[in-house]
Amino acid sequence: MKLYGASGHGKVIIRILEDIGLPISKIYDDRAPFKILGYEVSQYDGHENDNFIISVGNNKTRRHIVKKLNNVYFTKAIHPSAIIDKTVQIGEGTVIMPGVVINVDTIIGRHCIVNTTASIDHECQLDDFVHISPNATLCGQVQVGEGTHIGAGAVIIPGIKIGKWAIIGAGAVIIKDIPDGVTVVGNPGRIIKK
Repeated sequence: MKLYGASGHGKVIIRILEDIGLPISKIYDDRAPFKILGYEVSQYDGHENDNFIISVGNNKTRRHIVKKLNNVYFTKAIHPSAIIDKTVQIGEGTVIMPGVVINVDTIIGRHCIVNTTASIDHECQLDDFVHISPNATLCGQVQVGEGTHIGAGAVIIPGIKIGKWAIIGAGAVIIKDIPDGVTVVGNPGRIIKK
């Protein structure tokens, strides 16, 4: 297993891989060389091409790295404490953190992050490069567009559609659909930036 990205988010993914018994052969980061949790970190030289996870929390940066590594095989990492219904579909490069619950008929796209103790209920859909932060709750049939970041502790009521590359602030309560590219905060959620 190879990781690209060696910061705080990378540390969490390292521990997930250790917990599920997947050996880490290489860790890459553009700031290398240095060490993280005892592992040597080097700069990517373009010669490795399989079993990658992009261990970077920023959605746009993660997308940029995926494009840079266009000829590699991406895998996923799921912490053993996560509870995931057998009908859930999870795309390549996605990481599921400890304590997550994902319910029936949910679709998670490629290179997503579902962070610690997040709850995603039935029939939700997350497009590629979405980040669901710790303790966020998506009720049933929520749709989240590409690259959107749902902040820690945010609550999205059932049936809501959130556009692409939006930011939902920590603790926000979303009770109506959200367009592309906006920042939303508060309870109820209100747009503060377009």
